[in-house]
Amino acid sequence: MENKIDFVLTWVDGSDEEWLKQRRQYQPGKGADDTECRYRDWENLQYWFRGVEKFAPWVNRIYFVTWGHLPKWLDTSHPKIRVVRHEEFLKQEYLPTFNINSIELNLHRIKGLSEQFVFFNDDMFLINKVEPEDFFKNGLPRDCCIETALVQDNVDNPFANILMNDAALVNMHYNKRDVIRRNLKKWFHPAYGKMVLRNVLMLPYQEFSSFKYTHMPSAFLKSTFEQVWSEEGDRLDELCHNRFRTVFDVNQYVMKYWQYMEGKYEPQSPSVGKFCIIGRDDEAMFDAIAHQSYRMLCINDDSRIENFPEMKKKVMDAFEKILPEKSEFEL
Repeated sequence: MENKIDFVLTWVDGSDEEWLKQRRQYQPGKGADDTECRYRDWENLQYWFRGVEKFAPWVNRIYFVTWGHLPKWLDTSHPKIRVVRHEEFLKQEYLPTFNINSIELNLHRIKGLSEQFVFFNDDMFLINKVEPEDFFKNGLPRDCCIETALVQDNVDNPFANILMNDAALVNMHYNKRDVIRRNLKKWFHPAYGKMVLRNVLMLPYQEFSSFKYTHMPSAFLKSTFEQVWSEEGDRLDELCHNRFRTVFDVNQYVMKYWQYMEGKYEPQSPSVGKFCIIGRDDEAMFDAIAHQSYRMLCINDDSRIENFPEMKKKVMDAFEKILPEKSEFEL
């Protein structure tokens, strides 16, 4: 493989007593999101590692980002694993943090991280074979740059506000018509299928509204993070002091948007993966796992799940059917 590609995985054990004790010392402020589903453990992380071993054996290194707790079964001596604690790459004044956005915005500070890396939340799984070209092509991240209107379906979820902030920051630096003119072939690429019509329909609007969020693993250039920090460092620094996720944040999507603006991406079909919200898309989720009909799957937690223990077992049983064997990452 010509260029090394690292995976970065963030994980939190919401049942860790020491972590809970520390979290209780800080009170979420106005506009903060501190719901239980942000932290609870589905106990299915072993299937993430099994999926990587089986479907992406070419990965260079796995940077496992954690507050400090580790799964008891994880073999941290495996040559591909690098355990990274928050204090190893986050500024001291940001700590402790319970805000994934602060963590995501500073991933480029991880020592040894390759220029090309793929970021995973712990609810994003590989369920079929992937190649390096699924994440990078011609040295650029694969992504689907599809402009879309911004909508919200849950008044208690600050995610739409964060996406709006991401777009606002981009609009402060780039002119929409100039960006599209420079990247015309990528903007209206056939890989987007019918969704290319969204880019057509959004043309009359003077600024970028938002972009389709796939909730899939995100391919990044480390240099993009460095560029955004060089141009908006004071603003990002201020946001990283938010210990809990708030409506005032930006997140790692601003880095994706910056790559769109700079033309530093290669178009990819949005059908490469499937995004499911548990409690809403259960049938589609279990079907996707059983038939491995996508390469990647995001199983998004939701505070409205009625029976968490029962659903957790069902998800684990579904993964066990396609990934029953221990990986080399497990003790």
